Amino acid sequence: MNVIEKSSEGLSRTFEIVFPKDDLQARLDAKIEEIRPEVRLKGFRPGKVPASHIRKMFGESIMGDLLNELVPDTTQKTLDEKKIRPASQPDVKVTSEAQDVMAGKADFSFEISLEVMPEFEPADPAKLKVERPVADVEDDEINEALERLASENREFSAKKGGKNAKAEEGDVVVVDFVGKIDGEAFEGGAAEDARVAIGDGAFIPGFEEQLVGAKTGEERVLKVTFPDQYQAQHLAGKEAEFDVTVKAIEAPGEAKIDDELAKRLGLEDLDGLKDALKKNFEREHAQQSRLKVKRALLDELDAQHTFDLPPKMVEAEFENIWREVSHAIEHDHLEEEDKGKSEDELKAEYRGIAERRVRLGLVLAEIGRRNNIDVTQEELSRAINQEAVRYPGQERQVVEFYQKKPQAVAQLRAPLYEEKVVDYILELADVSEKSVSKETLYAEEDEAPAPAKKKAPAKKKAPAKKAAAKAGNGEKKPAAKKAPAKKTAAKADGDKPAAKKKAPAKKKAAANKDA
Repeated sequence: MNVIEKSSEGLSRTFEIVFPKDDLQARLDAKIEEIRPEVRLKGFRPGKVPASHIRKMFGESIMGDLLNELVPDTTQKTLDEKKIRPASQPDVKVTSEAQDVMAGKADFSFEISLEVMPEFEPADPAKLKVERPVADVEDDEINEALERLASENREFSAKKGGKNAKAEEGDVVVVDFVGKIDGEAFEGGAAEDARVAIGDGAFIPGFEEQLVGAKTGEERVLKVTFPDQYQAQHLAGKEAEFDVTVKAIEAPGEAKIDDELAKRLGLEDLDGLKDALKKNFEREHAQQSRLKVKRALLDELDAQHTFDLPPKMVEAEFENIWREVSHAIEHDHLEEEDKGKSEDELKAEYRGIAERRVRLGLVLAEIGRRNNIDVTQEELSRAINQEAVRYPGQERQVVEFYQKKPQAVAQLRAPLYEEKVVDYILELADVSEKSVSKETLYAEEDEAPAPAKKKAPAKKKAPAKKAAAKAGNGEKKPAAKKAPAKKTAAKADGDKPAAKKKAPAKKKAAANKDA
């Protein structure tokens, strides 16, 4: 076997591999001798078929099998011997004439073309300096959360005034309804004793508003239009009418912050609820601090590394991003700052993000490789189990899916590996803490911190498990609207390493976003 490097330009390499015809014939003879004891042909005793006859009958087929084995084996051997780390799957091109090779008249030759990993010296983690913003949980934050929980978990009772009482904003109207499109009831469009909280926004636009002023026993026809992005596609954008019978009107009681509130949320007393809220906010703040310090770290790594990137890797990452951007364009979900830009401008901008992702992915991978960082089977199994519990009743199917799909496991492994490398770097780096307000901690990099007049309530869910359930709109009713689709623009994860799997979800300061 002869290996010739035909071209070396940038990160691209092309090698020609040649197997002399005599070598191939020797391999063919050896293979025939190997299988001859097992060959059974009419007219010959078992194991006594002449090699010449086997060659005549099956030579081309055996040679084809040999060549199919030689190509991948030789490709890998060539990469190993030359200590090449491929950045892309090698492309193989056979350059010899198949018939001549099969007939033993010509050498077997093929070319492998690939891109190699760039050689660079990664930054020393111990020499990196980053800042971690931290924010204390303040009493105002807890008090506002308590007020919100008390409001959300108020008890409702029959509204004063009996049958003359009219429904108002904040009331709950108990109704039976039947939905119709073009006069025909549609599947899933009916319910009995449905609790509609006016003003909650749990139903499609116009449904709740048209119940204002309704009285017990009244019948109404509500005319609505399903949102274009409604989860049931056969209803999306359709005009509908709902025949509604009002069965009761309930008014909210006083929003009390006391031990009873805590007990309704599954806790022993008010102090226990306050403690649960504080711990939850501390977890949220810690997660956000981690997010911010990781962004700062990735910014620093990006700034300290300049090297050639494998074009195919960049192109693959760009294509992943551009699919999401194209979807956003098609559904008018581009953010305002991107609207009005030409396609060429957008492509140039998002290609830069693809390059950043690839560069950061290579830097993290190299630091991990040099320091023997890896994801253990136990960690992968734990991640798979965590995915499985997200699908109650289908846990076994989820686990089997990952068992059968190595690519899916690789996609699960990528973020685990990234986090382990980031943790390793942060352990060695010079990380200083800076106390900031909650507004600053949660502000986007391109936003000014909100005025600190009053602490904004937490945007995430309250820690008490039952906090949201009491509102009565957790059911999937046909009239319930779906949350608007998130606007998609790849800039949100400008520093998400290319090994990752998911498309970006939001833009906001591309250079400073975290994976």
